[in-house]
Amino acid sequence: MGSCERGALNHIQTRLCKPLVRPGGWSAEAGLPTGEHYYLNVLTKESQWDVPTEPATDIPMAAAKGQVWCSHLLVKHRDSRRPSSWREEKITRSKEEALDIIKGYREQIASGKATFEELATQFSDCSSAKNKGDLGTFGRGAMQKPFEEAAFALNVGELSEPVFTDSGVHLILRTA
Repeated sequence: MGSCERGALNHIQTRLCKPLVRPGGWSAEAGLPTGEHYYLNVLTKESQWDVPTEPATDIPMAAAKGQVWCSHLLVKHRDSRRPSSWREEKITRSKEEALDIIKGYREQIASGKATFEELATQFSDCSSAKNKGDLGTFGRGAMQKPFEEAAFALNVGELSEPVFTDSGVHLILRTA
């Protein structure tokens, strides 16, 4: 396939010649039939093509790049932008009722009677319920402003107070 001398390589050969020596917490994986390698953070399971220069951490790369990783539990009401969900075809509860429900969920979580993940899976009006409420990572400008402001104000592991958006009333859990 040719040598690994600088300047004599095409794109694929350059990737093939990357060193497999890497900082702790990373594994080199063969990603393509050509043998091209990618690098896997064994703590977060995130991958990248570039050779890592720092030891792996359990903080997802996206969080280190000005993004947050959050889960949420959404309770819609009749004045929500789209008053229907996977749970209910037509949502008729008032905004005040939705707030009372969210407050009840927050109490259950705070008292240890239920976990955030259990409640989000069973009761969230968002399709993220199938992922325990996990929204993944996002940066500024990706979510409705009140949601974004609350998410970025939280510390990792912190649960928000009720947050109102056009979608309904949320509890947000910052996970990274």
